[in-house]
Formats: sequence, C-alpha cells, structure tokens
Amino acid sequence: MPKPTTQTFDRLRELVAIEDIGARESRPVLEAFSGTEMTTIPVGTADDVATAVGMARGAQKDWVQLWPKDRARILRRFADLVDRNLDSLIDVVQAETGKARAYAQEEVMDVAMTARHYANIGPKLLKVRKAKGMLPGFTSTQVRYHAKGVVGVISPWNYPMTLAVSDAVAAIMAGNAVVIKPDSQTPYSALAAAELMYEAGIPKDLFAVVPGPGSVVGQEILARCDYLMFTGSTATGSALAAAAGKRLIGFSAELGGKNPMIVTKSVPVDKAVEGAVRAAFSNSGQLCISIERIYVEKPIADEFIAKFAKRVKNMKLGAAYNFSTEMGSLASQAQIDTVTAHVNDAVDKGATVLAGGKARPDLGPFFYEPTVLAGVTEDMTCFGNETFGPVVSVYPVDSVDEAIKLANNTDYGLNASVFTGDVDEGRRIAAEIHCGTVNINEGYAAAWGSTDAPMGGMGVSGVGRRHGDDGLLKYTEPQTIAVQRIVGLGGIKGVPRSVFLKVEPYAVRLMKFLPGR
Repeated sequence: MPKPTTQTFDRLRELVAIEDIGARESRPVLEAFSGTEMTTIPVGTADDVATAVGMARGAQKDWVQLWPKDRARILRRFADLVDRNLDSLIDVVQAETGKARAYAQEEVMDVAMTARHYANIGPKLLKVRKAKGMLPGFTSTQVRYHAKGVVGVISPWNYPMTLAVSDAVAAIMAGNAVVIKPDSQTPYSALAAAELMYEAGIPKDLFAVVPGPGSVVGQEILARCDYLMFTGSTATGSALAAAAGKRLIGFSAELGGKNPMIVTKSVPVDKAVEGAVRAAFSNSGQLCISIERIYVEKPIADEFIAKFAKRVKNMKLGAAYNFSTEMGSLASQAQIDTVTAHVNDAVDKGATVLAGGKARPDLGPFFYEPTVLAGVTEDMTCFGNETFGPVVSVYPVDSVDEAIKLANNTDYGLNASVFTGDVDEGRRIAAEIHCGTVNINEGYAAAWGSTDAPMGGMGVSGVGRRHGDDGLLKYTEPQTIAVQRIVGLGGIKGVPRSVFLKVEPYAVRLMKFLPGR
C-alpha cells in the first residue's frame, strides 16, 4: 500500500486559501516514517488571513440563511464522501504523522462520525425554543441561536484531520464560516478533508485553510475571528485565551494532560494489560488523552507490571501503510528529543526501565520504543510534566483511595481510565477523579467516541467542550425575545399598584407548573 503520490499533493495544494501559490515562499512537508521530503506547502501571511476572513464573512451571510436541515444534508454528504475515500485519507494522515494505520483509521472514521452526529442533532438544537416567561400567561419568551460569524480553528499535528475538521463541522452546522490554521508539519490532512467538504457542497470561501506559522497566521486569525477554537499545549492555550479575552471573543481549547489510569485488584489482569497498552501507546503516545501514569493496587501489582512490561517489549513497531504494525513513528525530531530527555532524566535519577527506553533509528529517524518506567519520583521531569510520547510510569498503591489521591495530584484534568472487575466500583472511582472524561475498562476511546457527550478538560487542561450539545452551541449567540401581553410590568390600568404587587408573587409561583420547553 503506497504513500500518497505527488499528484495527490499537487491537487490538494490548489485548495490552499492563498492567491498566486506558485510565487509564494514554501516549506517542506516530510514523510514521518522516513524523514524525507514528500512535497512543499506555501506559507501564508497576515494578508492571506485577512483575505480569507473577508471572503468567509461574505460567504457566511449566505450560508446562515440556509435552513439547518439543508446544512445537515451537506454534512451527511461529506460524511459519506469520507467513508468512500477512507483508504486514501488514511494514507495522507499516516504520511504526515507516522502513526500506525489502525490509529490513522480511527482518526478518519471520527471525522465522518462527528459530521453525522452534528447533522443529526443540529437542526433540533438550533430550533427556536420556548422558555418560561416571567408572568405565566402574560409573558411569551423564546430563545433563538445566532451564528457567531467567522470561527478560527488552530489545529495540531498529532490528529491533524479530526482536530481540524471535527471542530469545524460543528461550527459550520451552527451557521458559521471557518478559517483553519493547520500545523505546518501536517497541512495536507486538513486539505484532504477540505477537498471533500467542497465536493459535498460547502462553499470554498466558507471553509478556508491557511497554512503558516502560528506567530503570523495564528495571530492574525485570532485578531480577526469572532470565536477561536484551539487544540495544543497549555502554555500556548493560556496565551491565546488572554488575547481572546482582551478582544472579548469566545474561546475554547483542549490542552495538555498527565492522564492517570487506576487498576483495581478486582480486574482480570490480562484484560487490564491489553487496555493499558492501547491507552498508553495509541498514536505512539502522542495523544492528549493517552495515559502516562498507572496506579495498580498491590495485590495484583507484581503480576500486572510483569505482564505489562512483557507485552510492551513484544509490541511490533514499524513503518507500514497497512495494519501489520502496532505502533508507528513519532512525528518529528522534536518529539524524539523530548521523549529522550524525559527518559534519560528519569534513569539518571534512579528510575528503572522495564521495557523500551531507547530510540530506534534502524526503523526510521523518529522511532522510539514504547517505554515503561518504574520508580519515578517527584524530582524527575516525567513525573508531573506531560511527555506526549510513548512513555508511561507504573506505581503500586495500597488502596483505591491512595490511587485517587495520586491521580488528582496534578494541575491537569483531561482524561482518566479505571480498570476494574466491578463497574459500580468503577463509577464511584470515576466520580472522584478531577478530569473532564473518565473511561471505565477502556483507555480513552469510549468517552471520546461518545459524541453525544461533552469532551474537554478541567484545570489547566482546557476551556469549554467539544462534542455533545455544548460542542455546537458554543458557536452560537443565544438571544432571548420576550413579549409582554395584556399585563404590563407597571401594573394593570384601574388596579392600584399596591394590589398588583400583592398578586404578582402568586403568579410567578405558578411558573413551576408550566412547561418550559
């Protein structure tokens, strides 16, 4: 199964929202498996963003006039096109990121799933709804949802298709235009999805992709958009949030995590081992919601750790555009440098490598073995800082209560996992963990894939939510319209004000017996 062809990239390059592409500065885009140049991408400027946003505003005025059911029809068509082009989309994602094919498939399928979800629920969510009026029978109140206008999306390299497009489809369903800045390492994943968006019927000006550096393109999008959606590091998210706050525009972000897994003594050990492998090493650990800390109750700790380390040692690594490998490459030299630094620091300070622990240049320039560490202490970099790579630390604990306390010993709060033989116990544990999503007997996919439920972080792991009703309604401005009939708030003609004020509280109490929606 080959990587994408030169013709594929040439076709997609024409979709970049930059005029006179051939005369522009460009930068190389590398195949992550080999580190070699596949193609180039033109570099956007502030003027390109200004043009794209201006055109998006014009297109949005027409788009918002479409009935939500008509927007939904286009999103369903897009989802169908994603399904029909699944293999070629997976190829593009693999080429840019180096992830194993199973996880590239997971990413592309998520795009179609999210588009269908918002196509299904969007028309109902956006309907004008009745609300309880102030005075029953005399106040008629409605809530309408207006589109924000132009939504800016700044997306990362680790899931370059779904984290660009899945956020965009909710904004588009809500009646907005979208201008995206993909990561410079992975622009073609966003463009490949954009091509199908346009084929489905979304106007090209409504959905613009402007590649370029964050310091230029990202900042200009922030300066011009009406709402900003960001996925990336906590440090960058904090800076963007402050800037959005100065402009008084809405902001949502999924940020970093140092995600814990709790393994209770009641769980079948082999089941927990397989779950931990997937939870920690999906996408080579380059996943905001992947597990980096595992707390195991001592009665099963020795067995779990031994089996887990053995299973990780036997994982199949490799560069393949098929399903023959369990883990692929990291995405760049920067990722290799970070992972190497974290592991070496831990080993130098006394941690034990139970599996992995070294780069694999024999497989490709950005390969690193899935790594399990024991004896990690607070003075080690990887103890509390997100590694964002294939490294997980294991800790035996005396009790579930100790595990919960340690799991919550962080400023992060994105995702957690609980493996247990008792689901009720799992739910009790989950309720005590301070994070946005908790998966029981799974690492991350159960909560992420539940698109009808909100997904996001607590603490420094994020602001706002994607997925669920919140993931669409955040891209709207709710407007309340209230009509007062017969009885004015100044009283009733001919009725003394003192009498009116005595009757009014009883009328207000009647509201609880009236339907609100």
